[in-house]
Amino acid sequence: MKQIFKTFILTFLTFQLFAQIPDTFQWLPDGSGYRDVAEDEIIEVALPSNQPKTILTKAQLTPAGTSTPLSIRSYTVSKAGDKVLIYTNTKRVWRYDTRGDYWLFDMASKSLRQLGKGLPASSLMFAKFSPDGKKAAYVSNHNVYAEDLQSGQVKQLTTDGTDRIINGTFDWAYEEEFDCRDGFRWSDDSKAVAYWQLDARKIRNFLMINTTDSIYSFNVPVEYPKVGETPSPYKIGVVDIASAQTKWMNIPGDPQNTYVPRMEWSGQPNELVIQQLNRKQNESTLFYINTADGSSRPFYSEKDEAFIDIKSRWEDDPVGWDWINNGKEFLWVSEKDGWRHTYRVSRDGKKETLITVGNYDMIHPVRIDEKNNAYYFIASPDNATQSYLYKTSLDGKGKTVRLSPADQTGSHNYEISPLGKFGKHSFSNARLAPMTEWISLPDHKAIDPANSISQTMMRIRPAAMDIEFFKIKTEEGVEVDAWMVKPSNFDPAKKYPIVFTVYGEPAGSTVKDVYGTGRNRLYAGSMAEDGYIYASMDNRGTPSPKGRAWRKAIYRNIGTVNIKDMDGAATAMFKKYPFIDTSRVAVHGWSGGGSSTLNLLFQYPQHFKTGIAVAAVGNQLTYDNIYQERYMGIPQENREDFVKGSPITHAKNLRGNLLYIHGTGDDNVHYQNAEMLVNELIKNNKVFQFMPYPNRSHGIYEGEGTSLHLRTLFTDYLKKNCPPGAR
Repeated sequence: MKQIFKTFILTFLTFQLFAQIPDTFQWLPDGSGYRDVAEDEIIEVALPSNQPKTILTKAQLTPAGTSTPLSIRSYTVSKAGDKVLIYTNTKRVWRYDTRGDYWLFDMASKSLRQLGKGLPASSLMFAKFSPDGKKAAYVSNHNVYAEDLQSGQVKQLTTDGTDRIINGTFDWAYEEEFDCRDGFRWSDDSKAVAYWQLDARKIRNFLMINTTDSIYSFNVPVEYPKVGETPSPYKIGVVDIASAQTKWMNIPGDPQNTYVPRMEWSGQPNELVIQQLNRKQNESTLFYINTADGSSRPFYSEKDEAFIDIKSRWEDDPVGWDWINNGKEFLWVSEKDGWRHTYRVSRDGKKETLITVGNYDMIHPVRIDEKNNAYYFIASPDNATQSYLYKTSLDGKGKTVRLSPADQTGSHNYEISPLGKFGKHSFSNARLAPMTEWISLPDHKAIDPANSISQTMMRIRPAAMDIEFFKIKTEEGVEVDAWMVKPSNFDPAKKYPIVFTVYGEPAGSTVKDVYGTGRNRLYAGSMAEDGYIYASMDNRGTPSPKGRAWRKAIYRNIGTVNIKDMDGAATAMFKKYPFIDTSRVAVHGWSGGGSSTLNLLFQYPQHFKTGIAVAAVGNQLTYDNIYQERYMGIPQENREDFVKGSPITHAKNLRGNLLYIHGTGDDNVHYQNAEMLVNELIKNNKVFQFMPYPNRSHGIYEGEGTSLHLRTLFTDYLKKNCPPGAR
C-alpha cells in the first residue's frame, strides 16, 4: 500500500515509503500520474491522457567515461523533484538484492555522480534522501553513513559495525521472518537518524560447507538462531548527524527475549513509535519513545492465545505508520474479534473504531484516501480463493462496497494513486492470463475503454485447461477449498493417477483462483496431456481469508492438524470421484510443502504411494526461532509438539516411493535436515532415492543446467513410480 500525504504530520511518510527497495512504478505525489522505467530511461506519465515524457534520458544516466547507461534496479525522487537516486549494480543479501551502488542525478546541474566515495563497490544499502533533500543516508558493511549532496562529504555515523554487530539492517532471521531489511529512519527535521542495532555475537553460527569451489572445502557461516535459541538482542539508537553521536533508547523488556519488528518517527518532535513482541509473539505492545531522554511509555497492547501477525503479513512493505487526522489517530490491523480488520485508534490508544465491519477478513489494505473519507482494501467475503477491491468510509460509519466488476471472477490487484483518483488494475484467474488497465475511481471505469480488461476478455480465449475449484468436507467436518485439473480427453468411466501439490503451513496457500494455479513448473511437459489428474487442497493454518480460528488452528500443530486436513480432503475426494485411481496417488511440495509431502507419505502411507519432497524441514528443531516459535511455541516448554509434527519421527512408516531433494548450500532450510532424514530412513531399512544439489540454495536454481536437471529428475521419477494415463 502506498500512503496519502496531505498534512505536515504525514510528510515524513513520503520518505519512509522507500525504506526498502522501491518498485520502478511509482505514483506522483499528487496522484496525477506515475513514473516508471522504460528502455533504461525514467519516464513520467500523466493520467488520464497517458502521455509520457522522459525525465531522465539514457545519455543523462551514462556515467562519464563510459558508453553504457546505468541499469536501473530502482530509483527515488526527492520531495522537491530536483534530485534522483539511482540504485544499480545490485548484489544479493540472503533472499534479496539489497546492496549495490547508488548514483545521484542533480536535475539543476544535470550532473551524475556516485555516492559513497571510498566505500566498497556494491556495498551500499537502502540509500534515501533526508526530508529536506540535502543529504542521503545509507548503510555499508553494517555501518550507517550520511552524505552531503552538495559537497559530497561522507560522514560515518556508526563505527562499531562488524560481521556480527549489525547497524541499520538486520540478521538472517529478522529479514526472513519479519521482512525487516532496511533498519534506519531519517528524523522529520533531517537532523538525526534512528536505527536498529542487532548483536549477533551470541547467536551461534550455522556452518554450511562448500566442497566444490576449491580443492579444500571451507565453511560458510550463517548467524542463524535455531528454534529454542534466544534472538539477537536489539537496541534502538538515534544518531545526531552533526556530531555523529548515538543516544541509545531505553526500551522495557529483555532484548534477548523480545523483538522490535517496527520502528518509525511518530510525526511529533523527538519521538519514535515502536512495536515490541514478546518471545512467543503472542503479545504486542506499542511504545512512544522520547529521543531526548530515551524514555519509553506503552500506549496500546493486545494478546492472542496463539500468535499475533505483524504488518508484513498483509503488506509487501511493512515500513511506515498509518497516521491520519493530522497525526491524532492511526490505523491498526487486528484479529481481536475473530476476523482480520482495520481499526482507527486514537493517538493515546484509548479509543478505537472498527472500519472494516463484517464477518470477513480484510486481506490487505490498498489506499487511505483521507480527503474523501475512503479506505480501499482487498477482501473476498464469499470465496477465500479469490480477491476483490472494496471501499468503505474511513470514519467507520459508511457501508462497505465492492468495486471490482461482478463479471471478473478471480483475483484482482490494485495500485491506487494518492487522493484516490486513479488506479492500476490487474486481473487474472486460473484460466485467464494477467491483464491490466488504468481506471478512474471511485467509479472503477476504464480510462481507455478500448483497452479495458472487459474488452481484453472478449478478445482472448481462456486456457483450455480443465480446472475445477470446489469445496470438500473431511470426516471431521472441516470444509476445505480444493482444485483439480483433469486430463485431456478425460473419460469419467476410466481411472487416472492423481498428483497433489501441497504446502500447508502459515506462509502460503496453494488454492487460489489466480493465473499459474493448476500448472506444475517442475514437470517437463503437460501433465494433462500425459494423463494425470493434478490437484491441491487447502487446510487449517494456511493464510486464507477464513477468519482467525482457521489460521490459528495450526498453533502448536504443524505436522499434525495440517496433515490430517490434507489427508481428510484427499480421502473425501477418493470417495467422491471414482475416476481417481487410488493405487496411483502421488504428492509433492517444496520447503514447508516438502515437509507436508513427507508427513503425508509417512503418516498416511495407505493413501499416498509416491512422494517427491524438496528442501523440507525434516526436523522442526532445526528451523529458525522466529518462524518456528511463532507457530509452535518454545521447545523448552512443549518439545513434544515439535517431535510429533516432524517427518523424521514418522519416517519408519515409509511404504511407498520417496524422492528426496535438497541443496547443500541452503541457508534457509539447512541441508542437515536431509542428512537427519536419510539417517532415519537408513536406520529403518527404507529404500528411497536421494538427490543433493551441491552448493545450491533453497531455490535450487544456481549453476548451469540446474533447473532443467531438476525438472527432468522430477518428471522421470513421477512417471516411473506413478505411471500416467487412463486405465
